Amino acid sequence: MIFSKLKSENKVLEIPIIRIRPNKTQPRKNFDEDELMSLARSISTNGILQPLTVRKLNDTEYELVAGERRLRASVLAGLTTVPCVLIKCTDKESAIFALIENLQRADLNMFEEARGISRLIRKFDITQEEAAAKLGKKQSTVANKLRLLKLTLEEQDWITQAGLSERHARALLRIDDEELRKKILSQIISEGLNATESENFISDFLHKNTLPDKKQDRKFIVKDLRIFLNTINKAVDTMRLSGINAIAKRIESEEYIEYTVKIPKAEAIQGKTA
Repeated sequence: MIFSKLKSENKVLEIPIIRIRPNKTQPRKNFDEDELMSLARSISTNGILQPLTVRKLNDTEYELVAGERRLRASVLAGLTTVPCVLIKCTDKESAIFALIENLQRADLNMFEEARGISRLIRKFDITQEEAAAKLGKKQSTVANKLRLLKLTLEEQDWITQAGLSERHARALLRIDDEELRKKILSQIISEGLNATESENFISDFLHKNTLPDKKQDRKFIVKDLRIFLNTINKAVDTMRLSGINAIAKRIESEEYIEYTVKIPKAEAIQGKTA
């Protein structure tokens, strides 16, 4: 595991906040202002109970590895320095550590988690299987997380603001058309449907609005048309065998197939009276 590779200098340093740089791979982007203010008040009263984790960038600067909320709240509390544990790690290990730290604290919403995993895979050119192993998750779980990013940023925001679950999001992925998906998402939110109700609603909608394959439909029609035309031809042949000089003419255009059968009236009357 990544934690076994991180080397700590086993001491807590008071580091000026101004010398700490944010972690570029920090997966969490949204911070609740009320929660931050509450944490800031706690820090003002009790201090920082758990030190931040940083790594050294150069002689004067450090990069934050874990503790983004505590750092932001410390700024709000008016602190100029914060207690930090200094560790030695690579860029890759720092990114993984930041993501794991947030996941273990359940601080990320589903889309922040998915984006964090996606950045990890792209930045360090690792596979889904490798990412899953480092995060302690199944490969299928990572794959399902990444699929959530197929939803637009607007849809992700609606889902997050409405407090919908990952099951809601996965159900919406069954709808390919973006505009239609937004309409259904809007209805789910306005009606307050839970995950099961949303899944059933989407299943019913897809069942009612599934159209047959056009190619299959076209073949079926052509096949039936041939039967009709053969029936007409056989009828004309039968009349001719009976001595009626029937004339059949077929004209085909882009819009119609026109079939005209001319029967000599005199022959038809004679045939009737015979």
